[in-house]
Amino acid sequence: MRLVFAGTPQAAVPSLEALLTSGRHDVVAVVSRPDARTGRGRSLSRSPVAAAADAAGIEVLTPPNARDPQFAERLRDLAPDAVPVVAYGHLVPRPVLDIPAHGWVNLHFSLLPAWRGAAPVNAAIEAGDEVTGATTFRLDEGMDTGPVLGTMTETIRPRDTAGDLLARLSVSGAGLLLATLDALETGELRAVPQPTDGISRAGKITVDDARVRWTDPALAVDRHIRSVTPAPGAWTTFGGERVKIGSTTPSGEGAPTLAPGRILWDKHTFLVGTATAPVAVDTLQPPGKKMMNAVDWARGARLDDGAEFP
Repeated sequence: MRLVFAGTPQAAVPSLEALLTSGRHDVVAVVSRPDARTGRGRSLSRSPVAAAADAAGIEVLTPPNARDPQFAERLRDLAPDAVPVVAYGHLVPRPVLDIPAHGWVNLHFSLLPAWRGAAPVNAAIEAGDEVTGATTFRLDEGMDTGPVLGTMTETIRPRDTAGDLLARLSVSGAGLLLATLDALETGELRAVPQPTDGISRAGKITVDDARVRWTDPALAVDRHIRSVTPAPGAWTTFGGERVKIGSTTPSGEGAPTLAPGRILWDKHTFLVGTATAPVAVDTLQPPGKKMMNAVDWARGARLDDGAEFP
């Protein structure tokens, strides 16, 4: 089929690469979010998908949003049979959805209708789900509400961070997207409406949402930290300054009882109390420094016995 690919973050790049190397479909253009200012210098940077398309010599469209009239006109000129989309980042209006004959085919990183929304991988880890997956569906004007075309499952491992899980899903999901487009081309696939039960939502995660609540049970604290790692990154405060929490592990049997937020450390371990058992913080990032070993930080900061994270 003749395709225009829509996507923005790194998680969408494996899907674009799978389509480019399929030997079956022709990607004639890519749609991505406009260049954004990033880093301390606030310089303009291409999205990962736009950069991959540049490297492949493919036309890149970066409309301010999908309602832009010039974008709709260019899409009609390109005349795609389908628009595969992975985390593009803009809602698409009905007139634009109707341009390709097979519609916009979206790859979403959950088993719909579970975890509709912007952060399905994060939500699945925070909720303690044991299995998640990916779904291809035909995009409509709702939030991940369109009819399903295909699914695949992925086990959530006990120590997975959101970054770990998304990296695996982006690769396996690319295979699902390619298989879906193959089947649409041959007419072997029919869309099935999503169930009306089992709906859950995964809204966008803000920096404020990523703050660690030490008054939660240890299991919830651990899941929360992993669910926002690496982005936006779990954090707490110490001495009125923000400290980013890196990797953690559950404390072993026989760990001492600590009040929520209370710190206990020695030359081998750095424990922080929760509502139940403490968690062991392996790495953290103080203000203005790189991620470092938590024990090394405690030693350098000369923490006393009453130190705590509020």
